Amino acid sequence: MTFVWLCCACLLVLLIQGIIFGIPVLRHTSYSRHLTKDHCYAGDSLEMVEVISNEKWIPIIWLRLEAMLPASFSFLSKEVIQISKGNIYQNHRSVFTLKPYNKITREHPFIALNRGLYSLETVSMSGGDLIGLFSSTQLVPVNVSLCVYPTLLSIDNMPSSYRTWQGDLEVSRWVVEDPFLILGTREYSGNDPMNRIHWKASARAGQLQVYKQGYTANPEVIVYVNVQVNEHMWNVVSNPEMIEQALSYAATAASHLIQQGMKVGFGHNAIHGSQSMQAIRISPGYGKSHLDDILKAMAQVEMKCLQSFEQFLKDELDIRVDGETWDYLMITGHVSEAIEELIWRLRSKGNSVMVLPVVDVVSMGERMQEVIS
Repeated sequence: MTFVWLCCACLLVLLIQGIIFGIPVLRHTSYSRHLTKDHCYAGDSLEMVEVISNEKWIPIIWLRLEAMLPASFSFLSKEVIQISKGNIYQNHRSVFTLKPYNKITREHPFIALNRGLYSLETVSMSGGDLIGLFSSTQLVPVNVSLCVYPTLLSIDNMPSSYRTWQGDLEVSRWVVEDPFLILGTREYSGNDPMNRIHWKASARAGQLQVYKQGYTANPEVIVYVNVQVNEHMWNVVSNPEMIEQALSYAATAASHLIQQGMKVGFGHNAIHGSQSMQAIRISPGYGKSHLDDILKAMAQVEMKCLQSFEQFLKDELDIRVDGETWDYLMITGHVSEAIEELIWRLRSKGNSVMVLPVVDVVSMGERMQEVIS
């Protein structure tokens, strides 16, 4: 009989502790998560910060947090979290014990290995009593996003053909006359066309005067990336490492040229994050905010082809107004005869076109390992 009463007492104690610690475990319990940056470059280090708060007088015996994160987030410390890693996602699990009216802050440093646009939407929060008699689970929205830009290269690591083109472009800023910038008048040189003569100024001066034009200080460069690694490829990119290298070239070129005070635009023929069936074309512009728009568009590039580069260039010829001239930088893994013909047509309209081939690609994985080591 004593044993029966002892068992009943134990069951009653377990029931009471379950009611006290298990049922209200998630009440007045808050959780938040944020990243120390909302954007970075591939290979950069940052931190994921978790804040868990128990805002009641009852302690939390155990609280488990689980979340699915991108596999490309390489966490540097795994002491307080359990990680189950797959090819695309990794499952993070951590367990806490909190005193009454207590708050815990944990910082998890990691490296964003790969370019992309990542969203962390919810975290599963579970808690219970000592033996799990009563437990509760709820999804906590966190709504955190991270935009990872392509890796930036040093100019010395860019192909020599790019460095030559970029140097010529900077020199041309000071030798190409701007037809829309009139600084005054000067004497007729004998080689000036008749439509440059300023007749009123000539009458005042008693000799022929022509418009004095300034020099353009703002070349407008458009960087285009072709995600087709060969003319027979369609839909899924067959060599992602090559396209990642092309995007690194594009990001480096755009960043450097904008820093030099030039206008830069961007476009590509891939499917992108907006799910639009129109190819991305960003008009040339200045400044850091414009560069951020370009880099974000690069981060959203998916490894799927939206249209052939041949069709992309045909559309380019159709939408450009006669008389407008641009400096094109086309980064591509191949140039077919059809593409060569379209490039010739662009040049015949007064545009300059520089083709930057993507060759001898080093895989992004190897480069990231070099960054980590």
